[in-house]
Amino acid sequence: MQTPASFEYERATSVEGALDALQRAGSEARVIAGGHSLIPMMKLRLANPEHLVDINDLHELSYIREEGFEVRIGALTRHVDLLESDLLATRFPVFRDAERVIADPVVRNRGTIGGSLCQADAAEDLSAVCSALKAQVVIRGREGERAVGLDDFYIGPFTTAVGDGELLTEIRLGLRPGAGSAHEKVERRAGDWAVAAASAALWIENGTIADAGVALSAVGPTTVHLARAEELLRGKAPGEELFAEAGAIASEDCAPLPDGRGPVDYKRHLAGVLTKRALRRAAARAQHQEA
Repeated sequence: MQTPASFEYERATSVEGALDALQRAGSEARVIAGGHSLIPMMKLRLANPEHLVDINDLHELSYIREEGFEVRIGALTRHVDLLESDLLATRFPVFRDAERVIADPVVRNRGTIGGSLCQADAAEDLSAVCSALKAQVVIRGREGERAVGLDDFYIGPFTTAVGDGELLTEIRLGLRPGAGSAHEKVERRAGDWAVAAASAALWIENGTIADAGVALSAVGPTTVHLARAEELLRGKAPGEELFAEAGAIASEDCAPLPDGRGPVDYKRHLAGVLTKRALRRAAARAQHQEA
């Protein structure tokens, strides 16, 4: 039976207490909430933190609310709450799409959005969702907080901009008119990691795509932000030919590796097909016509 290396454990009771603990422990500390990603890695000795800071008691970081022109999500919000949120289903239905195909009820009941994003796993669904929605994440330290976009948040595989002594506390999603979003995924079996997945968001005004967000999971070393496809979409009327062009870009601009889930050509093909499907459904939702 595989077991983790020895470590110190501390259960925080406040955000300030968590930050104090992280600052004391330094670079060898890791935050644990749901633990469904970190604990398996520790058992395999792929992660060997010397100090774990448990934040499960930080209930002030569990919320989904609309404030002004944003929807704000606390980093400790569980997957099941994202799935069941009527506010998210109305404003950003891509979340419900994704949560329906993330793991199983056990994982969804304990796993958190903050943990998913901070794991920085290229196959993780919510990273693509938040990238497509052009989310900002709030990182807090002892000297204050800063908001960064997803492109700046992900530094590399399993590596984020959250520094030593810092904590991800919130995800912010801007509200704009004419929004529609969708997530499409192919998996080998229900609840599995994606073979490929695509998230798309469109903001349509007067029949024209004012802005677009498209991102892919599981087809690169990190979440793939399709900036070239977004540029293609802006300023044009939504339609099948346009979405097919964006899908072709998705196939070209991703960087999958062959593995047990499929060869490179297959994954590139899926990236294109899923991008087209996600854009089609996002457009229908933006136009208040559920696909």
